[in-house]
Amino acid sequence: MNEIKLTNSEKTLMDILWEKEKAFMKDILETYPEPKPAATTVATLLKRMQNKDLVGFTLYGNSREYFPKVAKGEYFKEEMTSMIDRFFNSSVTQFASFFTSNSKLTQKQLKELRDIIDKEIKD
Repeated sequence: MNEIKLTNSEKTLMDILWEKEKAFMKDILETYPEPKPAATTVATLLKRMQNKDLVGFTLYGNSREYFPKVAKGEYFKEEMTSMIDRFFNSSVTQFASFFTSNSKLTQKQLKELRDIIDKEIKD
């Protein structure tokens, strides 16, 4: 998959679509947090995201029901991979070292991480 880049505005809209799975414009606008953007702003975002192949729609008469074309998990995976590539020279080990030493994790959380890693090693 190509690298997915979302602006903050696009991410907010995608969060709504990921939550709803399918939504008409009125549903999207109702879900937006305050201050709600203008319908034209959301329409522009939707068009831009369709051009990026992130959002699709089904036409019902004159109404469009929008849906995400990329899963939230896939987006998050791509974002994490991109961040590790850019900031940690593609080294997951460097990322893990930075994360564990700078996140103020409790002993319990560190043990949970170790258990996750141990499970992956065994599988």
